[in-house]
Amino acid sequence: MWQVSSQDERAILLQGTGIMLNKDFEILEILERDARISPEDVAAMLGAEPAEVRKRIADLEANGTILGYKAIVNQERVHTDRISCVIEVCVTPERGYGFDRVAERIYRFPEVRAVYLMSGSYDLLVIIEGKTMKEIAQFVIDKLATLENVRGTATRFMLKKYKELGVLLEGEEKVHRMPVTP
Repeated sequence: MWQVSSQDERAILLQGTGIMLNKDFEILEILERDARISPEDVAAMLGAEPAEVRKRIADLEANGTILGYKAIVNQERVHTDRISCVIEVCVTPERGYGFDRVAERIYRFPEVRAVYLMSGSYDLLVIIEGKTMKEIAQFVIDKLATLENVRGTATRFMLKKYKELGVLLEGEEKVHRMPVTP
């Protein structure tokens, strides 16, 4: 069982408020690096009991902190001929809803892989996939640009992915060490 370091953490643990403990953050960091790692291995890394780690992971899944587990696939090795692009979207926010309603309309399209609210010269960053550049262009012309409150778009095609979600897609990360002499 984990040692609870402060009175506040004890209260959180006892009341079950859904606020995460430090160990939860450590579990999440480990799972982000390798979602296939067993609870037993996580427990060994943290000096905890496997049953407690399984419970913490189940709680994090139940409260929506962990939404799913996904493999990172190098699409160039699969040869699927899928094209990815990012689209910068300028929108007019809606009174009472801000950018949320416009973002929801956009993320409901099946082509859309991700939508982010951004600061800077555009409002939403949309990542989509398609079979061809023409298919992506048609999506922008027919579906995205015609949405109410969309003021403008700028599409940028991804030519090559080097690293995705912290994972190198080609080659190995080189470890640079300083020479040490006795």
